[in-house]
Amino acid sequence: MHLFQIIIFLIIPAMLSSQKYELEWSEEFNGSQLNTEIWNFEKGLAKNNEAQFYTGRTKNARIENGNLILEAYKEDYENADYTSGRINTLHKKHFKYGRIEVRAKLPEGHGTWPAIWMLGINHHTDGFPACGEIDIMEHVGKAPEEVNGTIHYPETDNIKMNSASQGFLLPPSQDGFHTYSIEWDGAQINFFVDDIKYHQFEVDDANRQKRKNIFRKPFYLVLNLALGGKWAGEIDDTIFPARFYVDYVRYFKLKK
Repeated sequence: MHLFQIIIFLIIPAMLSSQKYELEWSEEFNGSQLNTEIWNFEKGLAKNNEAQFYTGRTKNARIENGNLILEAYKEDYENADYTSGRINTLHKKHFKYGRIEVRAKLPEGHGTWPAIWMLGINHHTDGFPACGEIDIMEHVGKAPEEVNGTIHYPETDNIKMNSASQGFLLPPSQDGFHTYSIEWDGAQINFFVDDIKYHQFEVDDANRQKRKNIFRKPFYLVLNLALGGKWAGEIDDTIFPARFYVDYVRYFKLKK
């Protein structure tokens, strides 16, 4: 942990920013199976040169002991060498502004790439990066103590991409779980780990001439466990099965 993070974590306790908010919706993953009125199973080969095939099987995405488990395996499946799980809320649960909070435990091992992230609901009509992306948390196993919060948005040509990213060294945790969250309004998107703020994005930075700001519209949520690819790199085949645990997803709106 960097010195400034130790000071923040030990000497200046973070104000619980969630006190400004009231809970509007939550997914506690306490049922026997995923609620398909909220969640979609994604299937198929991934992009970014990733190695996994998302199957939609309970083997790869299921609820167990009050957690969502996204589990990756080394196995031959649909011309891929690995399988994993990815779910989203497109057309079922959308979010615009407020606080989005996810408590999760990351997998271990080189080649893992779990993420908690959001895409604009126009993703399937306008494509990426025109839709915009908010990465609440990304992690790669080759950097086990660090997570990243990132914003992606288009240049004026709608083809090239701009990014604003910040890494954060994880505080100690007895059980491996941390709470990853953003607080988002028409002016800023702020990123937190365990209520410690570490990244801030000014929404006006995504303004483009004669086009509505892409971060002033609804987004949908994605949870996935990727493998390999452009960022995670070489995969250690001794780590499987690899599990990404999600305890809950909670959505808060500002108190009136």
